[in-house]
Amino acid sequence: MGRLFGTDGIRGIANQDPITKKMGHKLGHAVVRFCQQRGISTSIVIGRDTRASGEMLEHAVVSGVISAGGNACQVGVLPTPGVAYLTRELAGGAGIVLSASHNPQEYNGFKLFSREGFKLSDEEESEIEDLILEQKISPTGERGRAEVHDDAGGKYISFLLKTVPEKFQPQDIKVVMDCANGATFRVAPVLFQSLGFNAEALFANPDGRNINKDCGSQHTEALSRRVLEAKADAGLAFDGDGDRVIAVDEKGRALAGDQILMICAKMLREKGRLKNNIVVSTVMSNIGLRSALKGIGIEHVSTRVGDRYVMEEMRTRKSSLGGEESGHIIFSDHHTTGDGLLAALQLLYATKISGQTLSELSSLMTVYPQTLTNVPVGNKPDISEVPALVKIIRDTEQELGDEGRVLVRYSGTEPVCRVMVEGKRREEIEAYARDIADVITRQLNP
Repeated sequence: MGRLFGTDGIRGIANQDPITKKMGHKLGHAVVRFCQQRGISTSIVIGRDTRASGEMLEHAVVSGVISAGGNACQVGVLPTPGVAYLTRELAGGAGIVLSASHNPQEYNGFKLFSREGFKLSDEEESEIEDLILEQKISPTGERGRAEVHDDAGGKYISFLLKTVPEKFQPQDIKVVMDCANGATFRVAPVLFQSLGFNAEALFANPDGRNINKDCGSQHTEALSRRVLEAKADAGLAFDGDGDRVIAVDEKGRALAGDQILMICAKMLREKGRLKNNIVVSTVMSNIGLRSALKGIGIEHVSTRVGDRYVMEEMRTRKSSLGGEESGHIIFSDHHTTGDGLLAALQLLYATKISGQTLSELSSLMTVYPQTLTNVPVGNKPDISEVPALVKIIRDTEQELGDEGRVLVRYSGTEPVCRVMVEGKRREEIEAYARDIADVITRQLNP
């Protein structure tokens, strides 16, 4: 990866390098220069989630945009996919989101979108990094201006309403939403009420510091309890910036992104809308997804971790569905990026037209036990150049055979190495993961 950008933008603890006002100013300035060099619009759409540090970073980015002669279009608190949509809708040259997604409130970050609403490629990120790291702010002969777009949420909701058929009548579907005290807290309740759902919202009172705190896509316990208490048909847990969703079935059990992908793939295929009969996901997807898709005659393609790599492969293969186990689900016929609200609507539409419950639909896929361990590391050498680590990975894979797998990779945003082991027996895979983690700890912490 690049010097600043990780798997999904630039991320870290707010007020610590690189998530500072200075960086925000440099980034805003660099993005305008990036657009100028391409001869495209220098109107930059800027949105954020509900973190207390968001306003500070937004002001810095706006300042940088204006100083470079660009115009800053501020859309306020809005889900990340909403910013991606409005960048395209408002003919912006780029979009910038201030968010750290599912991370705790002390984190923040910068996510970038192209004028078409896609996440930037590695090459484009490197170009912007070069502009930032030049350590100079080039004076321009003119200054831009800032404007607040008051109806950003309304435009985004109107877009989402068009992604489901007009004949969709969900009045008999009872839904509980967990808005993670994040960017969906306003738009999600309005969207679901507009469609006629019997909907209840939890964690929709952000105070700047409670985003993702014991709620959202990473913490579904409270949502599961409420689904059971309310006898709801489904629960929907969004993350802090609204680009992912984890569902809870009527029995209070959480469904991973892979299960959502499976359900939606079946629905799209039956409707004749699964282009090229392909579903794209990352190497982190459960073995059960590939097996379940194969069972109904759908091809599965894997990519490296990151929803933008999923989208790139979808564009290459002209696929209409892809996503990540973490809940980033992409419906390319509707949007250019993962969208938790859009995915939630498609999932509920699938339950409606099938006449089945979420638990019945999810049973189409057998989820293999999987364990994920984050191991702190002091450095990140190429894994293939650490003989002890290569050996234990190879030995573990031989032990698991065709009934499991091992994936070891570095986090793109944190100083950790992630160890994922999957297999049929949980105790066995947890033991394998501990052994691998021990080797990483010894080898990668000088």
